Amino acid sequence: MTTKPHGFRRHYTLFLLFLVSAVSLIDRQIMGIVIEPIKAEFNVTDTQIGLLTGLGFSLVYCLFAIPMGRFADRTNRRDLIGLCCAFWSAMTLLCGWVTGYWTLALARLGVAVGESGSGAASMTMIADLYPPHQRAKAISVYMLGAPIGALVGLSVGAWITYYYGWRDAFMWMAIPGLIAAVLLRLTTQEPLRGTWEIPANNPVHHESLWQVLRGAWACNPYVRIAIAGALLAFSGYAFSIWSTTFLVRSHGLTLKDAGAIMGLVAGPGAIIGSLSSGWLTAHLAQRDTRWQLGIPIIGALLAFPLAIGFALCPAGDPWLLGSLKVPKAAAFMFGMSVFGMWWMAPSYTAIAHLIAPRRRATLIAVFNFGIMALGAGFGPLVVGMLSDHLSSLAGADALRWALVICASGYLLASLVLLSVLKPYGKQISPVEVPALAV
Repeated sequence: MTTKPHGFRRHYTLFLLFLVSAVSLIDRQIMGIVIEPIKAEFNVTDTQIGLLTGLGFSLVYCLFAIPMGRFADRTNRRDLIGLCCAFWSAMTLLCGWVTGYWTLALARLGVAVGESGSGAASMTMIADLYPPHQRAKAISVYMLGAPIGALVGLSVGAWITYYYGWRDAFMWMAIPGLIAAVLLRLTTQEPLRGTWEIPANNPVHHESLWQVLRGAWACNPYVRIAIAGALLAFSGYAFSIWSTTFLVRSHGLTLKDAGAIMGLVAGPGAIIGSLSSGWLTAHLAQRDTRWQLGIPIIGALLAFPLAIGFALCPAGDPWLLGSLKVPKAAAFMFGMSVFGMWWMAPSYTAIAHLIAPRRRATLIAVFNFGIMALGAGFGPLVVGMLSDHLSSLAGADALRWALVICASGYLLASLVLLSVLKPYGKQISPVEVPALAV
């Protein structure tokens, strides 16, 4: 059953989609907390951890993402999201029962399969819940799931790991996803697809995947936004996965304190960044549609030096927050967390404006493919490989310099987005009536 979205039900559905997003980040980012105890128990290298948290996870995610997106364009998205959420939560639960590196890898790949079906379907539901001029704000609320999930995963996950062990952390973090899946399935309805668009602009239902992909390739703004998103995700995932370990190795913190600092600093920073980007974009894009990409450009240009500052900030002379020692690098992390989020909600909104309703889930899945393949896949892996290879030259600072190198994605992405400002502005005018060119 599909309905036209209205009133409280629309906002409630958005809240549950936000909750599912937060759960996916909890289950994904918990690996960043348990790196050190897993290395100790299973005797693995940084490169093997990078493969587990990055390339291996993202390859499976990417393998399923586009078929899942295509399926979401043709089926009940609410049911698909609920089923996927339940599946990846069950796989997270299994991570706590593994007996070695390879069984853990198999369970994590199961998490990747489940998560591949949620993001694109959620975005298309939001595009049908809210009219175009409200999408940036709505998507920014949905995007809060990432920083809040990271906050819970880092702070609560670190606390559980410190006191009860890494296996218990996986088990407890699986429970919210099972609850969210049940609530979404039983208490929400599927919104009417293409509610806010002109029906004549919607493509036919029987076009092939090849036709959809060919149309996307012909859309220059879409292609460049996808490339920029992959570069931004590369740097973002590199820092999100390894920052806790970096604070332990280079600043001498305990795992519990490092996780608490990341949760207290990176979490609120990302929340501020997500909300401010959505609100700023919604306001400025009414005057000039190019601000849809202008906000991500500014965010990337500011996140780049802040990321380098975080990696190179010397240890010692920390601030005291009660008994918690907070290194000065945390100030750079806060700024990077704010501006490093400025690309997400505006970029997804820009893509929603470009893509017709019957193609949205498929092409958002393609966009997510780049984010996961280059970002989540190679970001953590490249950091791990650089850290291993630089250890003979930089010693204990190897991870520090690996992060510096991987911050370059922010700068490269800003250059790509600058190149697409003019063609995007021509294609989307005005924002209130999307061109639906793809």
